[in-house]
Amino acid sequence: MTMNRMRVIGTGSYLPERVVANEEVAGPLWILPATIERLTGIRERRWAAEGQASSDLAVEASRQALQAAGCAATEIDAIILSTTSPDMAFPSTACLVQRGLGCRGVAAFDVSASCSGFLYGLSMANAMIVSGQAKTCLVVAAEVKSRFLDPADAATAVLFGDGAGAVVVQGEEDWGSNGRGMLGIRLYSDGSKHELIRVPAGGSRVPASAETVARHEHVLRMQGASLFRTAVRRVEQAVQEILKELGLQIDELNQVVLHQANGRILSNVAARLGIAADRLTSVIDRYGNTSSASLPIALDAAVRAGKIQTNDLVLLGSFGGGLTWATGVVRW
Repeated sequence: MTMNRMRVIGTGSYLPERVVANEEVAGPLWILPATIERLTGIRERRWAAEGQASSDLAVEASRQALQAAGCAATEIDAIILSTTSPDMAFPSTACLVQRGLGCRGVAAFDVSASCSGFLYGLSMANAMIVSGQAKTCLVVAAEVKSRFLDPADAATAVLFGDGAGAVVVQGEEDWGSNGRGMLGIRLYSDGSKHELIRVPAGGSRVPASAETVARHEHVLRMQGASLFRTAVRRVEQAVQEILKELGLQIDELNQVVLHQANGRILSNVAARLGIAADRLTSVIDRYGNTSSASLPIALDAAVRAGKIQTNDLVLLGSFGGGLTWATGVVRW
């Protein structure tokens, strides 16, 4: 049988136990907790416990996805993991997840595309399945962004949380335009705007030193207003492009799951595209911005809440540092 269409057969997510309410992050900033909610849509977020790393979160989310798929870890042919907060510079966090799940010696590698990383990873899995390299893949995104925040920086301290989301995908014979599975996925980037969101030091260009630590250059820095405008414009355009390519209309979509960056970005994109509130998945009030993990966390929440049913058309979209952005359409 020719495996030329990828289908999601299981979703999972994991959020750390520690709940961090707006009151906690607002204190050092001298702003009201209600102001944070009004500007971001966030009421609380989760932060990892001491000693808990991205691979730990990823393993738990992956186990949930495998259970939902009715799939054993030994059946996985590849692990593709998105993170910008890896356990360490190398080896890859994916290899640590492979060890944690007890998979056989399959391909395991990381993808670094900031908040778009999950869709970038899903695209890699799709390519492997369509080409016949793999039949079943685990795509997981895991982030511990709380370790890279400056509590005195209002642009970032209130936004980010920790968590992981995962999907198990499998190849099936293509049944034509009405077949279930990934109908299309598109990836984009614009490196000329890389300074809008970044961690300045710690790489080969600006290696870690006592001076970079003293200058607080190992934390997330973001130009919020510029990023907001660019995100809304790029996501709107990318959604319109993939729908046109696939011959679909907005009102044919049963659910839209976007990167949970900021409540105002979600509402702006929805308004510009004409997406009804009941068709837009949002979990940002509970979990904040979990970077690349936010899309699969939101997807898992929608599936488990019954908002996504068999044969539903689901639009996926993301935007993040790089700059990177991506869209995909799945018939569930």
